[in-house]
Amino acid sequence: MVKTTTATQILEFPLYVAGKAVKTGQWLEVLDKYSLLPYARVALADARVLEKAIDAAVRAEQEMADLKPFQKQKILLHCVRRFSEMRDELTEILIAEGGKPRKAAVAEVERLINTFQLAADAVTQLDDGRMLPLAVTAAAAGYQGMMKQVPVGAVSLISPFNFPLNLTAHKIAPAIAAGCPFVLKPASLTPVSALKIAEVLAETDLPKGAFSVLPCPREHADVLVTDDRFKLLSFTGSDQVGWDMKARSGRKKVTLELGGNAAVLIEPDTEVTDALIERLIGGAYNHAGQICISVQRILVHADIYSELKKKLVTRLKKLKAADPASDSTIVGPMIKEAEAVRLKKWVDRAVKKGAKLLAGGELKGVMFEPTLLENVDESLEVYKDEAFGPVAVIEKYKTFEQGIEQINQSRFGLQAGVYTQNLNRMMYAWEHLHVGGVIINDIPSFRVDNMPYGGVKDSGLGREGIQFAIRDMQEPRILVIRSAD
Repeated sequence: MVKTTTATQILEFPLYVAGKAVKTGQWLEVLDKYSLLPYARVALADARVLEKAIDAAVRAEQEMADLKPFQKQKILLHCVRRFSEMRDELTEILIAEGGKPRKAAVAEVERLINTFQLAADAVTQLDDGRMLPLAVTAAAAGYQGMMKQVPVGAVSLISPFNFPLNLTAHKIAPAIAAGCPFVLKPASLTPVSALKIAEVLAETDLPKGAFSVLPCPREHADVLVTDDRFKLLSFTGSDQVGWDMKARSGRKKVTLELGGNAAVLIEPDTEVTDALIERLIGGAYNHAGQICISVQRILVHADIYSELKKKLVTRLKKLKAADPASDSTIVGPMIKEAEAVRLKKWVDRAVKKGAKLLAGGELKGVMFEPTLLENVDESLEVYKDEAFGPVAVIEKYKTFEQGIEQINQSRFGLQAGVYTQNLNRMMYAWEHLHVGGVIINDIPSFRVDNMPYGGVKDSGLGREGIQFAIRDMQEPRILVIRSAD
């Protein structure tokens, strides 16, 4: 199925404040990322609307906390059913507003559904209470303790452009499961997806004021970071922005899912098959590399370096950036021309400094051809920073320990992939890699929505993954009972 991306009618979407659809009279234009024509416009929140949303969320804290597991499960399962019915519509939205290749868009819609299903399952499976032995000293012999988890209260959520359905779901679904009212700001480049989630939430029995989804200018959104009425801030985006937010966040808890510079290490006991090459291609170039755990560095043992490089370059020269609506497209447009221009400067600077351009490097508008570089100076941005585009660097290493150390030189630490058949080396990688996740015999881009996902160093703080995110949005409360005698 191929859909034309020529915009003929501008779609219009309200925002959601305190659970109600509202058209404010102020609008944010959303472009089709391939045609660059206007695709939609969404209602824009100002400071007054934000204040109304925050006040409503605070007022809804107790009612949200009082929801029973079966009530939260009913709400989440309604979302699962409705998103399943909306598969085709949501897929087309991702292709248009995000420039996401069709197969990747279909996969993201499926992950949205799975994420809400996981949250629905979690609310009846979490162990929210336990006895706590207190008679550990003679003075406490007459005391008993019980622990339970309670919601932290109202939370502020800020989601990114690259997975506007699923990464938004990874904030909203745990908030509902934890019993926390929320105010969410979607990415201004891709706000429609989050507003469609809000449209479905408005059909449920969530308490009045329990949720708001508000596209808004950055200057107004700052209140989501600084206002102490929020008890937690969850942000997904760039490391520079995220750490600055944490510094200004005051007393609230903060969870950050930030950037990466993901590496995959390939040992000589790995067969260089077409399947391996395709996996590397998908990991490095799918959705134009605009994924936090996109494969940016490919470390190959010297014994198989030439063979793997030759096969990878041969495949890359057949791969072109194309219309994301096509079933066969892997590399679609970058999110905006300014980002493509920035990445082109990084690549050109590397070549000027002695790097070898093995494939790609061409830019036309938002279409950046899939690019592979060799012999890149490690001090350059395209090597040490997050490219967030269809560019990868290939390099060789001599010993396994040297390769692990090379990965660890990065200031990022989200996930890493290691291809090896040696159990001892698998365990060594798990022990020594400074990352949040070690993926064996696969690319670092692998993620399942129930696993703990997050990074160390500049890559963030805390973990996503439904049950882990729920726990971040709750806190322990103890009950101590002194016996009558």
